[in-house]
Amino acid sequence: MENNDYFTEKISPKNKPAESVLGSELPSDSLSENVEIIGIRFKDVGKVYYFAPLGVSFKQGEKAVVETTRGVECGEIVVSNREIPRASLSSPLKGIIRKATEADIKQLEQNRAKEKEIMRTFIEKIHQHKLEMKPIDVDYTFDGSKILFYFTSESRVDFRDLVKDLAAVYRTRIELRQIGVRDEAKMLGGLGICGRPFCCSSFLGEFQPVSIKMAKEQQLSLNPTKISGTCGRLMCCLKYEQNCYEDFLRTTPKCGASVDTAEGHGIVTDVNLLTGMLTIKLDKKPDVPFIVNKEEVKVIKDAQVRVSKSEMKDLKKLED
Repeated sequence: MENNDYFTEKISPKNKPAESVLGSELPSDSLSENVEIIGIRFKDVGKVYYFAPLGVSFKQGEKAVVETTRGVECGEIVVSNREIPRASLSSPLKGIIRKATEADIKQLEQNRAKEKEIMRTFIEKIHQHKLEMKPIDVDYTFDGSKILFYFTSESRVDFRDLVKDLAAVYRTRIELRQIGVRDEAKMLGGLGICGRPFCCSSFLGEFQPVSIKMAKEQQLSLNPTKISGTCGRLMCCLKYEQNCYEDFLRTTPKCGASVDTAEGHGIVTDVNLLTGMLTIKLDKKPDVPFIVNKEEVKVIKDAQVRVSKSEMKDLKKLED
């Protein structure tokens, strides 16, 4: 772009950027085995960033002012003062600027009010420039040094003129971010097919990878309407019980496994992972299903849970 102060960044749904904190760094020559930390969140439901409290005691719900890659920000304490092994830190811990004062909290509230006005302007400018983009959210940084505009679009959008227009209005650094449908759902919120608020907008700090194979291993119907959320992607809740199903699969013969039973050799045709009951097609009685507990069979050759090429072709877009 012509002016380096204004730039854009596209966020891939699978590669959401993780912001590093840039506060006052702790002395590197400290030999203490433990280090005191606090956890701060800048969005209602977002990633937790860790800082050094620098001797200041915090309670959950209080606020602190810190410096981040986006500038000076005021966030809420979600993890109060605690000590962790210094060896567990992946990078040097940064310190806070100060505990938030009443003036800081008032400034934060004013910024939230400004965001609503900025959003209206954002919508108007998109219509004026006739751009194929859907405005999602606005983030006005605490120190007013930057305004971030989030939007979705089915294709690439040339919004350089829009950026210049917004910069002329607000006289600050402007950043437009194209986000995916998962991030859109997280920001806007809503109700899932279970009737409860979206997990991503109510308690999930970060998205966890979810795959078609998980649905297959959990013996779910591979019907897109059954395993996808409102965002049109695989439901995040498929991840919650996956560890349990993996444990079941390690001790349960799969469909297609060759087994020996009290009634003779057979092939597993159906499996109930939760009860451990198997339906077996016996060699000597192929027309009579034989149902038995997994503990009562001997596995000769196990099978694997696989997603076929046709299934993957039809459902791959749910993983994007």
